[in-house]
Amino acid sequence: MDSLSQVALGAAVSVAAFHKPIRNKQIKLWQAAAAGAVFGTLPDLDVLISHGDPISDMTLHRTESHSLFYLSLVSPLFAWLWVKLLRIPALFKQSLLAIWLVLLTHPLLDTLTIYGTQLALPFSDYPFGTGSVFVIDPLYTLPLLVGTGVALFNKKLRWNSAGLALSSAYLVFGLVAQQWAYAKVEQQLADFAQETDKLLVTATPFNTLLWRALVIKDGEYLEGYYSLLDGSTPMQWRSFTRDKALIELWKDNPAVARLAWFSHGFYQLEQKGNEVVLTDLRMGMAPFYSFSFVVADDAQAKPPVQLEFPRDNAASFAWLYQRALAKTQLPLSDLVQ
Repeated sequence: MDSLSQVALGAAVSVAAFHKPIRNKQIKLWQAAAAGAVFGTLPDLDVLISHGDPISDMTLHRTESHSLFYLSLVSPLFAWLWVKLLRIPALFKQSLLAIWLVLLTHPLLDTLTIYGTQLALPFSDYPFGTGSVFVIDPLYTLPLLVGTGVALFNKKLRWNSAGLALSSAYLVFGLVAQQWAYAKVEQQLADFAQETDKLLVTATPFNTLLWRALVIKDGEYLEGYYSLLDGSTPMQWRSFTRDKALIELWKDNPAVARLAWFSHGFYQLEQKGNEVVLTDLRMGMAPFYSFSFVVADDAQAKPPVQLEFPRDNAASFAWLYQRALAKTQLPLSDLVQ
């Protein structure tokens, strides 16, 4: 998730974990919230590390810094530093629990996005990502900010608990809604006798009402959208060609192979002029994708160069609102062409 969400979650979890010491006035509420905010954002500092090229930077984000094992190992050290700083050695056990919970909820929340979080390191480098919530979703973040903010203002901890409960319920709703969307998409694909090699259904930006379906087939991929408000309305699909010969030619290129692994096969390779462009299809909406890279020029491999995300895409947000409310079935890619 975005940094603000992680800060808000860390603060709320820390305040909840320090509930009794706050009540007993062994620690101030703002101190508990500050500790959670700081430790809650620590794992994302790995973005400051350069790995030499943008694909490595992308796929090595959320690795050791998001590992449940490694975060558990460093929790006692952080707890010791925290109690030394505040001079509250009697609260070491409580601080250890609070910091451990703050650190672990960070990658667990990230796992609900589609990006890919390698939380099982060093035992597995599998990039986990369910896609049941978008990386930025105000409906998740606002209850945390309001709950902890009001608690800091009026010193009533039940507001913090309420914020945590509402935000957690929203995540559960996202998981349930995603499974419902999967079932509906699979049913519609079966009704139209569409064979699939791979199917992915993920939340669209800023909501869990509209779901993007991505289908990988032999020589093409399909993109469609399902809103929870669609009822029995058939989905509209947009088809895009996948150049099998081009993929076969470049599949052993290190950059292509790494992104193919990281994206679980949901990627595109295109010849655009004299350039070969590699795209992660999971993040974005056609034709706007978050991660696209030039990996070859004039049929010669080159260090990956990330393409800038298109800025002139206001039409996509207007379409997103209309499609989420089932007011249009027009594909976004048709709208912007």
